[in-house]
Amino acid sequence: MTSLSLRTKFSLTPNSCPFYFHSPIKLGRINFPKSGKIKIKVTCSATDQPRRRQQQQQKYLKKKRSASEAEKGVDPVGFLMKLGITHKAFAQFLRERHKGFKDLKDEILKRFFNLMEFSTGYEIVGMHRNVEHRVDFMDWAPGARYCALVGDFNGWSPTENCAREGHFGHDDYGYWFIILEDKLREGEKPDKLYFQQYNYVDDYDKGDSGVTIEEIFKKANDEYWEPGEDRFVKNRFELPAKLYEELFGPNGPQTLEELGEIPDAETRYKAWKEQHKDDPPSNLPPLDIIDNGKEYDSFTIVDDPLWQEKFRSKSPPIPYWIETRKGRQAWLKKYTPGIPHGSKYRAYFNTPDGPLERVPAWATYVQPDADGKQAFAIHWEPPPEFAYKWRNTRPIVPRSFRIYECHVGISGSEPKISSFNEFIEKVLPHVKESGYNAIQLIGVVEHKDYFTVGYRVTNLYAVSSRYGTPDDFKRLVDEAHGLGLLVFLDIVHSYSAADQMVGLSLYDGSNDCYFHTGKRGFHKYWGTRMFKYGDIDVLQFLLSNLNWWVAEYQIDGFQFHSLSSMIYTHNGFASFTGDLDEYCNQYVDKDALLYLMLANEILHTLHPNIITIAEDATYYPGLCEPTSQGGLGFDYFVNLSASEMWLSFLENVPDHEWSMSKIVSTLVGNGQYSNNMLMYAENHNQSISGGRSFAEILFGDISEHSPDSNNLLIRGCSLHKMIRLVTFTMGGRAYLNFMGNEFGHPKRVEFPIPSNNFSFSLANRRWDLLTNELHSNLYSFDKELMKLDENERVLFRGLPNIHHVNDTKMVISYMRGPLLFIFNFHPTDSYVNYSVGVEEAGEYQIILNTDEFKYGGQGLINEHQYLQRTISKRVDGLRNCIEVPLPSRTAQVYKLSRILRI
Repeated sequence: MTSLSLRTKFSLTPNSCPFYFHSPIKLGRINFPKSGKIKIKVTCSATDQPRRRQQQQQKYLKKKRSASEAEKGVDPVGFLMKLGITHKAFAQFLRERHKGFKDLKDEILKRFFNLMEFSTGYEIVGMHRNVEHRVDFMDWAPGARYCALVGDFNGWSPTENCAREGHFGHDDYGYWFIILEDKLREGEKPDKLYFQQYNYVDDYDKGDSGVTIEEIFKKANDEYWEPGEDRFVKNRFELPAKLYEELFGPNGPQTLEELGEIPDAETRYKAWKEQHKDDPPSNLPPLDIIDNGKEYDSFTIVDDPLWQEKFRSKSPPIPYWIETRKGRQAWLKKYTPGIPHGSKYRAYFNTPDGPLERVPAWATYVQPDADGKQAFAIHWEPPPEFAYKWRNTRPIVPRSFRIYECHVGISGSEPKISSFNEFIEKVLPHVKESGYNAIQLIGVVEHKDYFTVGYRVTNLYAVSSRYGTPDDFKRLVDEAHGLGLLVFLDIVHSYSAADQMVGLSLYDGSNDCYFHTGKRGFHKYWGTRMFKYGDIDVLQFLLSNLNWWVAEYQIDGFQFHSLSSMIYTHNGFASFTGDLDEYCNQYVDKDALLYLMLANEILHTLHPNIITIAEDATYYPGLCEPTSQGGLGFDYFVNLSASEMWLSFLENVPDHEWSMSKIVSTLVGNGQYSNNMLMYAENHNQSISGGRSFAEILFGDISEHSPDSNNLLIRGCSLHKMIRLVTFTMGGRAYLNFMGNEFGHPKRVEFPIPSNNFSFSLANRRWDLLTNELHSNLYSFDKELMKLDENERVLFRGLPNIHHVNDTKMVISYMRGPLLFIFNFHPTDSYVNYSVGVEEAGEYQIILNTDEFKYGGQGLINEHQYLQRTISKRVDGLRNCIEVPLPSRTAQVYKLSRILRI
């Protein structure tokens, strides 16, 4: 049990010595580089005063600690020094946070063997099958006085399967333990030996081998022991009986005088050797007993080194024990499960406020309440022959990410909730064809109300039953991997649903089990509950949840949703000026920051290829810096400003007033972290959170009979492509698109709610529009964007070199690797020969033109203009230039096809 864990000196710091993990996850060996030896000369004198010795010891420990940290490369303010930032208050905050981080790990290691054991609580907490014919249930409810499991397997009885406080089943930390024994069928007898197992999982197609226990033991003895070696194993009392006979038998000494003085060990040994000098050779162990001359050691056993090596080379007869295991057919013949697969159940607690029934916090499959009925957990333990078996390995992590964000429920065309299987058949092939290399799923974790999109999570370990079973979701991930697609999960650990009947609120009757009490325990505006990140058991619950999705469902990465909600007590609803004081004042939740640091450190140690993405509207300093350098340890952060800028331009700013400088500054962001930036022109926020998609803004008001409809279509199509091209190629190494936006989905998403009479008419995707000319052209261009990165590695080539920004003519030009990008955002002005500077002299070929007919353009550039030769003329601070045609609202991508040597 958790409370019996031992303390260890192992930790997951970046430069710890090698150590091993033993876990069903099959992580193998985790190696860290060894730090060098610290040579410090220490002198002391026996005549020193105690206070002086204590001061010297403290000074030494402090010096050793600082030297060790410096050698390991740990610097709590490292990223501030790297960026040249001097801010005394924030630097002090980072140092205190680093100390709190070490103290937190020390506190954890008082109860757990290491951080892996701490972060894999799902291996023992929750419902698990035990090899000894039973199912074990463990749950954390420190405020409860009584715990039981109720369900259809026991007639919903609160007394049949229970554990009581003060009895076996409840520890000091509030973990309850209940055993559900498998039931012997009528006429069957219990096993004779404790290791005689009926294997439920492996070799399920095999029945009883027909070999008896006696035959197994005889086979083991015959093959394991050599002749004579098992003499005293089979006859354990032979030697003591002979000694007893010799000392106390009728022919032995009758008095102490007759017994006489017992010779020393060496004398007895020599007498025994003389007595047996004529014995025939034997293969028995040559163990001789002689006196070693020590007062505290009356005799020593001296053996033959060759025989000792021979004995040590023997393996214990484990294979014979395993042979006693029966297959599942024999198991079914003898037992019925204590809780059958598919059983409905809940946890029953007796609390100071009365009895409660709750869906267990660690439940892996939950049926939300429907038609006014209370929710319940479903025991998911399918027979092994029907359980899902993984077929595909995880794809190699690419150097840049083209992420396709999806919501399974709205992924179909029909007015209903789509399933995992329908998503596999219809959406995954489309994602692969479109050229993306990863999918990001939102709303997969179980939540109570469908209209909340999946952000008010109720059961963090359960995949939503609306879309299918856990095995269906495994198939989705497996099929995605088979297509070469990574699978990311949008994880919500920043808050939780306030529902008491299915979520974690008032779980054990107390208000401070998983969440803060009082105002701090509730989101200021959303009414959701806020986790108590300073509690070790809450940390175990959340960190184990991350590892659960990786271990059970082979998830490749996480986007941490709405970090600003958790790292500030005002939930991020405050004005930010960028002053570092705002990131270290009294409104910052240090416990939440420590949780994020611990999550990234553990995830990246246990799963080196995992990807973590931070969604934080406040851009907390050090999001993507290593935890050893004072950062939070994320791989990427989401640039939320880009989509807000484009939405503001489209809705509020006339086309001719768009600022090119603002576009560039917003898309480039902070140059120090641009490579770690995930960009998107629009994601689900524009179409789900009460807003409109860009296509709805651009094309929604166009009437076929309007005289300006053609011009409006040209404008909408041009801007739709240009916005995506500049966002895709000017940002970091990751790009995201929401499902359907790549072909200009014309309608917003609206989930069924009372205001629309629970209609599903807008809770779907119009895949049929791909046959429409306009949407087909937009989709063709989006595929070319993905192909551009696949062929030219645009996103991986580092930051763009932006050398031309003209707000008057509304032209932007920049280089990224060998590619030259030129944009003319002007709504009316076209330029016949526009001069743009380039560094390398040569011939530049257009490889992508937004104005081509196949992308819905007008084809204003002739084919002979696709190849441009440089002119030796200094423009934009560069040695050469090219003069290119720039029609209004168009963009071109040039590639240096031939270098000219001057």
